[in-house]
Amino acid sequence: MELELLDWKRQVAELYARVRAAPDPAEAWGDWRRTRDELFAHHPQSPLDAVARAEFQGLAYFEYDPEARVLASVEPAEPTAVDVPMSRDEMPSFTRFGYARFEIGGERLSLAVYWLEGYGGGLYLPFADVTSGDATYGAGRYLLDTAKGADLGEQDGRLVLDFNFAYQPSCAYDPRWACPLVRAENRLPLAVRAGERLPVRR
Repeated sequence: MELELLDWKRQVAELYARVRAAPDPAEAWGDWRRTRDELFAHHPQSPLDAVARAEFQGLAYFEYDPEARVLASVEPAEPTAVDVPMSRDEMPSFTRFGYARFEIGGERLSLAVYWLEGYGGGLYLPFADVTSGDATYGAGRYLLDTAKGADLGEQDGRLVLDFNFAYQPSCAYDPRWACPLVRAENRLPLAVRAGERLPVRR
């Protein structure tokens, strides 16, 4: 079990290393999609149970949008311990240490950035938007979770926030998983039609 989890984390970390190194973000996105489909379909640590894996035909995504890739300046804030809601089980410890400031479609936006105090630490940046509960998972999506390898890197001293790489937490697929969810301060007032989405209803 533990070695299976280690292998999952290793493969995810290697995937994001390739994403950061790729000269073309759209090609990196294609690699990201293919690798995630392979992990979901075949890895023992897949968020899907055995029945869902047998029926799995690939994750659903919005079309790639180059305008959804932005750079964010992180404005430091007084480090503050915050309560992050969980899908179930106990609450991990997070510290809000700043705000990522960026623009999409000419609109100035902000997301709180958190530091996970357990597991050796890591930057955690979840968000929800107008699509949440409709086209995407109602409790929000993740953009960065560096403790688990989801790290898009930096450019010119700013965080890369590429919403094409937004993904739904494991608890979106099976309630046996415990996931940190999105605080109200990270709900964006617009629809982010990029990244992973719920399957299109037929």
